[in-house]
Amino acid sequence: MEQKESHTLADNGILRDARQIIETARRNAVRSVDFNRVQMYWKLGKRIFEEEQQGKERADYGAYIVKTLAANLEKEYGSGFGIRQLERARQFYRMYPIASTVRTQLNWSQYKLLLTIQDPDKREYYELESVNNAWTARETERQINSMLYERLLLSNDKESVLAVARKERIPESPQEIIKDPMVLEFLGLEHQPSYYEKDIEGAIISHLVDFLLEMGKGFSFVSRQKRILLEDDEFFIDLVFYNRLLRCFVLVELKTGKLTHQDLGQLQMYVNYYDRLEKTPDENPTIGILLCTSKNDTAVKMALPEDNKTILASQYQLYLPTTEQLVHEINEVKLLAQKGRTDE
Repeated sequence: MEQKESHTLADNGILRDARQIIETARRNAVRSVDFNRVQMYWKLGKRIFEEEQQGKERADYGAYIVKTLAANLEKEYGSGFGIRQLERARQFYRMYPIASTVRTQLNWSQYKLLLTIQDPDKREYYELESVNNAWTARETERQINSMLYERLLLSNDKESVLAVARKERIPESPQEIIKDPMVLEFLGLEHQPSYYEKDIEGAIISHLVDFLLEMGKGFSFVSRQKRILLEDDEFFIDLVFYNRLLRCFVLVELKTGKLTHQDLGQLQMYVNYYDRLEKTPDENPTIGILLCTSKNDTAVKMALPEDNKTILASQYQLYLPTTEQLVHEINEVKLLAQKGRTDE
């Protein structure tokens, strides 16, 4: 009898609704606690800054206030009010002196990450995208460490990147969303040349949420090893996605070796198939991405039509880039762009 009544409740939807009410309340409670903590540190920073200004003729007065305050507060309230945290609170207020600019969607862990970014444009980008995409603190940290902002600047100008983050415009081309290189350190694979495509593909499926985050805005997963039949020949597309912002299918082929023109030709065939048989008239042309361990950009350019906008080659790496590596990438892109303008 009890089991039958349970089924009736589930059928009526009340059990589902009750669970949703409870889960929503719990999430709101956590967000409320998080924002109260953010407000607390902002107010502490404001009060420390105001006190510091009263003794501004003394160069070391600010440090004295923080040290003295921490010595008292830490005894009463614990390590969350030590010297380092109070210094962060003061820095927090100085970076965000207007209370209304402090965002309710971000927690203190995220603001601590933002405080480490000195470039105001870069800091604004991560702040906005953390809110726009509802990133957790872990996701915000991962995007900062993987240098997402700098990688986007490799193929876009700063103004367009910030305009998208500010929701002043919608991305219009794949280059505005898809990054080169892509950083896949979350797959947990060592950096070695002996992997097969199926190993990378399996790891991506196991870490699909992280991969979608790395892919960029608006992506959803459609299919793995999508079978297509051309007369008597079978072909399998590694990964199929859909991007709601670009309103098109995105096909991803994985290559563990250096990119060849044959790889580009095969991907072009897949793109043509989707354009002719899968996409609807109101959708945009299909995009193909070849993810490879290395590529010759000039060879890629020569293998594709001059007006190509749908076939992209993106190098992937299984580790987080260093600043030096990224600076090298940026300089190479600039040289290629300058050479292209000279050739024209």
